[in-house]
Amino acid sequence: MPFEDHEYPQVIPTPPYAVPGGPAPWHEVDSDRRHDLTRALVVSRLRDAGRTFDVATYPSEAAELSDVVADDERRLITRRSAVLVVLFEEAGETRVILTRRSLDLKNHRGEVAFPGGRCDEDESFEDTALREAEEEIGLPRSLVTIDGWLSPIVTFASGSAIQPIVGWLDRRPEVRANPGEVDRIFDVALRDLVADGNFIEQRWRREVPRPGADADGSFPIFFFRVPGEVVWGATGRILTELCALAVGAPWPGGRWVLG
Repeated sequence: MPFEDHEYPQVIPTPPYAVPGGPAPWHEVDSDRRHDLTRALVVSRLRDAGRTFDVATYPSEAAELSDVVADDERRLITRRSAVLVVLFEEAGETRVILTRRSLDLKNHRGEVAFPGGRCDEDESFEDTALREAEEEIGLPRSLVTIDGWLSPIVTFASGSAIQPIVGWLDRRPEVRANPGEVDRIFDVALRDLVADGNFIEQRWRREVPRPGADADGSFPIFFFRVPGEVVWGATGRILTELCALAVGAPWPGGRWVLG
């Protein structure tokens, strides 16, 4: 693994047959288009991609799961979940808020994540994302303007269908970590995420081929280097889509993808 230098312990279950993947989706985007990513610019690019609620809404679970999950596998997806992709502009650059999950948690301990969790019964994705952000990082929902969404993700390991919800803040917030769930709250500029050398793709395979894999049985796992941390898994995939759309790089969308 190329991430031995991160500071905090987390388990990355890299299979023995992992191989290097392709370049970043934005590798052909000129460097001068990878900064000055203002709120107005990012919103316009998300809108152009059909990811804002004034032009579209997120795909329905029933319709989109049918593209990648066979009928007899849908029973494995037992949870509806949502995460809040919290963005704000500072010094002319859009920044995104991330957390490091507590080492005391049973699942995904020490991993970098967005605020989020399981939907309560009859709760909308938006309400779940806002509620979880308030519980995990003390972010009042009144400060968040819900603007759009990113492609939902199916994770068979946790049996979840995860809907990322995009929310904007007018300025940097005052936040506090709920110690039962979060060890650290930090933020990073999108321009730093798309800088050369901070993105790595690997191709993984499982002994039993997973739904949605390519013809050779492999599937991409996306990683980001950020100071003191490594981001991967569902969070890495969500960030990859966000960054690609923000800089105007091609990104396939409108279907559920596997984390």
